[in-house]
Amino acid sequence: MGESILELHSKDESFHQRRKPDVVVWPLSAAEISQILKLANEKRIPVTPWGAGTSLEGNPIPVEGGIVLDLQQMNHILELRTEDLQVRVEAGVIYKELNQTLSRHGLFFPPDPGASATIGGMVGNNASGIRTIKYGATKDFILSMVVILPSGEIIHVGTNAIKSSSGYDLCRLFVGSEGTLCVVAEVTLRLIGLPAEFMAAVVQFNPIREATDTVIQIMRSGLSPAALEFLDAPTVQVVNQFKKLSLEERPTLFIEFHGVSAAGLKEELEMVKEICGENRSLRFDSGIGREERNRLWEARYGVRESIKVNNPGFYPLVIDTAVPISKYSDMVEWGQKVVGKKGLKGYAFGHAGSGNLHMEILGIPEEKAQWQKVREAEEEIVHFALECGGTATGEHGIGIGKKKFMKKEHGASLTLMRQIKELLDPNGIMNPGKIFD
Repeated sequence: MGESILELHSKDESFHQRRKPDVVVWPLSAAEISQILKLANEKRIPVTPWGAGTSLEGNPIPVEGGIVLDLQQMNHILELRTEDLQVRVEAGVIYKELNQTLSRHGLFFPPDPGASATIGGMVGNNASGIRTIKYGATKDFILSMVVILPSGEIIHVGTNAIKSSSGYDLCRLFVGSEGTLCVVAEVTLRLIGLPAEFMAAVVQFNPIREATDTVIQIMRSGLSPAALEFLDAPTVQVVNQFKKLSLEERPTLFIEFHGVSAAGLKEELEMVKEICGENRSLRFDSGIGREERNRLWEARYGVRESIKVNNPGFYPLVIDTAVPISKYSDMVEWGQKVVGKKGLKGYAFGHAGSGNLHMEILGIPEEKAQWQKVREAEEEIVHFALECGGTATGEHGIGIGKKKFMKKEHGASLTLMRQIKELLDPNGIMNPGKIFD
């Protein structure tokens, strides 16, 4: 097998140390996956499922070598049931391409992690993204799955009914398990009708607190935004440079609403504008319609790439905390205070409407003293989130980087998680080195 293929499967989008697998296999069916797992289980060979490699916590890095199971050839839409608002797909389907197909039928799959992720990868991480506050995360759209256990046994979990009270929810068990319990081969997704109208607004403030307090008030107002995103001033600055935009470099909110009529969206827009005005917004730029929405949101979609391009030679440690919405302003302030205190460079942005804060703290891992400060900043920020009743990771998963926070976040229930892992994967072959130490 070529070194370039092994190298490609040795890393994701994170800074975590690369590790080449011994071999990469591209299965074409659940039956082939079953045969591979059965052999691997007998021989105690590590197996790491692979989607598109776009994750941010080292989730698909094969830290113990072995087999990487690349599912990108299993990329077929198997059945579209428009009358039921459902689609059955293989795990290697890319969600952006899926939505392009669905749009021709007036449907879409709402979770939007930004990167060109596969459905299987989204299931593994319970991906969400900018539209979580209105529609939910990947777990809220899983109806049924075909999964292969480490023993090679193929099982079907879930049903095609929208709701069920029948037995344990095994779909929810496997969603977010990061390939440590099974390989997902096939997924039936619940879909949503495409909104008839879109409304978007970009709102700018001076102090950060006025922007983040506005988030809390909008969420308490009875309005139901489809997306509510926050960018701090340094993030807006790098986006301006990368995208050749001319936004004022201030704390900024990006807000989106979906609805059935332009008139109804205009009413919601006026309510949002009033709330923003009460918090002394400096600029309120809005538009109705898909084209206006795309224009206003161009900056938000370019954030990670903008940070990367404008800071060559640096690696970001990505923080992905989520807290109760009432604590969001405190979370943002604490994060920026910690970064400033340690003399580091960082960017704060995220899915504010769901209490999710992304911070990218920059450093060079080879410079030990500097990287130690980056690590210390991460510890302080995540521990603050946990003290607020939040989580170490809102959507990126545990992978390699967040394992150290599992005990503090989950306490005694972590033991139960380990027992489930040992029950389903007694030989420990599935994506070893992830979630648990």
